[in-house]
Amino acid sequence: MPKLPKGMFQRGGVYYCRVTEGGKRRWVRLGGEYEGACRELRKIRLNGDAGPSPATVQAAVPRWLRTYCATARSPLFAKTTAYRADHYLIAYMGQKPLNRVKKDHLRAYRLWLETQSISAQTVAHVLADARCFFYWCEEEGLIDRSPVPRRLLPKIQQRPPDRLSDEEVEAVLSVPEPYAWVARLALGTGLRWGELARVQRTDFQDGTLIVHQTKSGKLRRVPLAPALAAEVQSRIGKLVAVEGGAVAFRRIVRKLSGVSHFHPHQLRHTFACRWLERGGNLSALQEILGHASVTTTQRYARLSDEMVKREAERVYGGGR
Repeated sequence: MPKLPKGMFQRGGVYYCRVTEGGKRRWVRLGGEYEGACRELRKIRLNGDAGPSPATVQAAVPRWLRTYCATARSPLFAKTTAYRADHYLIAYMGQKPLNRVKKDHLRAYRLWLETQSISAQTVAHVLADARCFFYWCEEEGLIDRSPVPRRLLPKIQQRPPDRLSDEEVEAVLSVPEPYAWVARLALGTGLRWGELARVQRTDFQDGTLIVHQTKSGKLRRVPLAPALAAEVQSRIGKLVAVEGGAVAFRRIVRKLSGVSHFHPHQLRHTFACRWLERGGNLSALQEILGHASVTTTQRYARLSDEMVKREAERVYGGGR
């Protein structure tokens, strides 16, 4: 006997499910034939979803966004997911019935995405959303089995961290205040822009900056160098107040520093690379950056060619 979909029950050879109407729950008879009962359950679960057909991808996506994404993802991430679902998943296969989406359709979807004006990383994110969506459909009993094939997502070529060189750091720090201060704070803490924009003087205690509302949702403590700690201690209120946010900061720093490819997140990458180059511990860096997995932090441990050369000279020299 096949495993029953979630929410389906069998009693005396007849299949049932429970539905809620007017605040009350009642049993609904689905029939005695398994395949037919599964079809009836899908119809019941899709009932009420907006869309031209209650069994299409377009009809199910809003419910996935409303129930799963709204609770499992941050508000910003959920908003990004909704944008990608509308512009790619629905645009490509919105009218297709859920139970007729096959593995080859998703392979063709990947090929179509690769013809769009988006990066390989964005293609991987969009495909990951589609995979999550169809797994959710299976879990909710809207389809019997997810059609997502193995190895759907493209392999992303590993790239070194997008850091600033020492000369570029000097150029960025030479811009006028308050922009130089923002750069010093970012280079000394490794905070993301959103975290920088929220941090207050009152978050500084005993040489440590306490970071709230982080990406992972966990409280983070970032120790500061003495010079930076003294500068933070002399300030009041919000530590970063740049009108126009990250976009304005990036534009102004590019113009005043001459570093045409600058963006604020490079300061975080530069902090991490410098930490390791100065002999800092990888596990400590993971805690400071707030990475859930050390694997994410390890990409900063890909040492520069010059550092590898120096280390090789030390090792080989000591072996003589």
